[in-house]
Amino acid sequence: MPRKPRETTMRFDVYIHPNDLRSVPDLAQHLENEGFHAIWTPETNHNPYFPLVLAGHATQRLQLGTGIAVAFARSPTVTAMEAWDLARLTNGRFILGLGTQIKAHITRRFGMPWDSPVARLREYIEGMRALWDTFQNNARLNYRGEHYKLTFMTPFFQPEPLEHPHIPIFTGGVQAAMCQLAGELSQGFHVHPFHTADYLRNFILPNLEVGLARSGRTRAELQLICAIFVVTNLEEAREVKSQIAFYASTPGYRGVLEQHGWGDLQDRLSGLIRRSRWEELPEQISDEMLAHFAVVAPAQELAAAVEARYRGLLDRVAYYFPYVMGEREALWRASLAHFNG
Repeated sequence: MPRKPRETTMRFDVYIHPNDLRSVPDLAQHLENEGFHAIWTPETNHNPYFPLVLAGHATQRLQLGTGIAVAFARSPTVTAMEAWDLARLTNGRFILGLGTQIKAHITRRFGMPWDSPVARLREYIEGMRALWDTFQNNARLNYRGEHYKLTFMTPFFQPEPLEHPHIPIFTGGVQAAMCQLAGELSQGFHVHPFHTADYLRNFILPNLEVGLARSGRTRAELQLICAIFVVTNLEEAREVKSQIAFYASTPGYRGVLEQHGWGDLQDRLSGLIRRSRWEELPEQISDEMLAHFAVVAPAQELAAAVEARYRGLLDRVAYYFPYVMGEREALWRASLAHFNG
């Protein structure tokens, strides 16, 4: 009798950080053939949308999402049109992942205004949906908020309707109000990699539930995804400790540390950074801390350990490090075998 496939509702996605856009079509086809559910692209040192144009053209099944694109670096109209074009190209496989970034990046790196990020993101989403209604149904554009006023659209600038016009929006955030906004308005939520399962359970999920209640929705109508820290050997342990230390030094993430009584760690890390003692940061992260912030397991057992930790907490998982052809192939294949049953 054939073995019954193992049942799991958790999807296994992958992040890519392509330095050469010419490599994206072959990479996307490979990832689709391997059995990943979605490709996500971040906005770090490259544009997050360009790889998805190439990946969308080269694939048939994969979902494709930004994880995340910086909302406030662009107007709602620019983002709405980019998302509309990608939804058309992919026949509805595109997911618009948005985040706010922090004030210094918005004002000093992008040269854009920063104030009331939760209220501004609410209007950003509402404004885009008003634009999409205009694109699809020829509705009169008349969105008027405190931060964005969108009241002008002529046929020359209006895109044609789509076969799949309902573009899912996944937002990211850390603070309570941003989680509540996601529960109210988003179809998904990008959990920050700097978290613990206890923080997810005791802070993130309850605040998402507040927003879901406002919109009359249930938890089943909101997908949670995270690019999680994983460790399979000593070299990876030091790399991940360094990344954890970097995030832990940021004041906005102190609440995660305080969940476990580690609030004073941030003060120590900030002091080291002020003195440019970067090489000492990983030493401040104990093995106990590592085990809370990362899933630590041998490569062949990693996926099972990930699912055991996040069952009931996350709907989609990806690994924090991006996929690179020819690297960690045994790990990827073992993980795919587990999640795809």
